[in-house]
Amino acid sequence: METVKIMPCLDMKDGRVVKGVNFVDLIDAGDPVENAKFYQQEGADELAMLDIAATLENRGNRLEWVRNVATVISIPLTVGGGIGSLEDVEATLAAGATRVSMNSAAVNNPSLISEAAAKFGSEKIVVAVDARRNVAMPSGFELVVSGGTKPVGKDAIAWARECQELGAGTILPTSMDGDGTRAGYDLEFTRAITDAVTVPVIASGGAGTLEHFYDGVVKGGAQVLLAASVFHFRTFRICEVKEYLRERGLAVHL
Repeated sequence: METVKIMPCLDMKDGRVVKGVNFVDLIDAGDPVENAKFYQQEGADELAMLDIAATLENRGNRLEWVRNVATVISIPLTVGGGIGSLEDVEATLAAGATRVSMNSAAVNNPSLISEAAAKFGSEKIVVAVDARRNVAMPSGFELVVSGGTKPVGKDAIAWARECQELGAGTILPTSMDGDGTRAGYDLEFTRAITDAVTVPVIASGGAGTLEHFYDGVVKGGAQVLLAASVFHFRTFRICEVKEYLRERGLAVHL
């Protein structure tokens, strides 16, 4: 059985960790360096750091934030937000990221995925697939970009499959309908992605109970479980989540 990984996520804005609901109504959730150190001590397997305003503000990732966090942890760090070119990928990896996550730029220029995978290796390239429900799409899910603000008119599941074909090593799907709600991962969306690709999938958006994490694996098919609110506001400790999963027969790093 594949080992399930727990991945806290630092959503970044103005140098602070923030968290909202459906990508809006942001509230402060602390200092990124302190959070990163805390989560590694708590047993996080990986960490995500997403600059949620980079694309909207038409700028690159704040590399000093990446460097500051990367220097205090030894677990893998996935960094996203404002990754728009091979130079951005290279600079972000050089700043200490283990992997980079691209979204809007990959949609606008799919060759960025294949070029980045060829130059840096597929294992370093994550594509974030944000979607909303739309019955007009073949799968029922429409791709959205720019922090969930702009619908693309493209089927999100077909796009995930294309991303794998282009060389993405990991897919990070987030349902805009579920983000920050703590109502559970969008299992229908997550499962549709995991059924469409063979690369690892990171479940994201909406974890609020211990059962939600279990469902993300068993019903959603995800190998990595990303969460923010429940960890930032100390609803659960990472060890609690892992113990819950282990007691239910899933393999975790304790």
